[in-house]
Amino acid sequence: MTWKSIFPKELKENPIALIDDWALLTAGDESDWNTMTVSWGGVGVLWGRPVTFTFVRPNRHTFGFMEQSERHTLSFFDDRWREALSLAGSISGRDRDKATETGLKPLLLEGGMSFEQARIVIVSRKLYAQDLDPSKFVDPSLESFYPLKDYHRLYVGEIEKVLLKA
Repeated sequence: MTWKSIFPKELKENPIALIDDWALLTAGDESDWNTMTVSWGGVGVLWGRPVTFTFVRPNRHTFGFMEQSERHTLSFFDDRWREALSLAGSISGRDRDKATETGLKPLLLEGGMSFEQARIVIVSRKLYAQDLDPSKFVDPSLESFYPLKDYHRLYVGEIEKVLLKA
């Protein structure tokens, strides 16, 4: 399998559409990692650097991996993998093997874990983490996303590389 590395500005895909169509957020290393489906997040520029914005609730198994890992990946797939991403988002890696159950094949890349079936992978180095503070919600309706008061932690990661399946 061959990957082509491009600069973040060279990505021709719409990052909003990519995230809205779901991605896998993966943290950890070859010996111990977890992945989860994400449909919230962003790509942009902060502190003069290309960055990703990812959000993880503290009750998710991936949360501990995000806390411990310096790097993480966002992996994007063709539509034919939608069912696998749905399953990855509905089961916990605490007690089930997501790779086996989804049919996704883990792939160690320089900087992080991804999957052979991905078509685009963004590798980010963690720069910043902060819990969302409900007292800062300007729009009170946002509270409806948190009936359990399990507010996400925001992670800002500097994009180190963007890989396209060649």
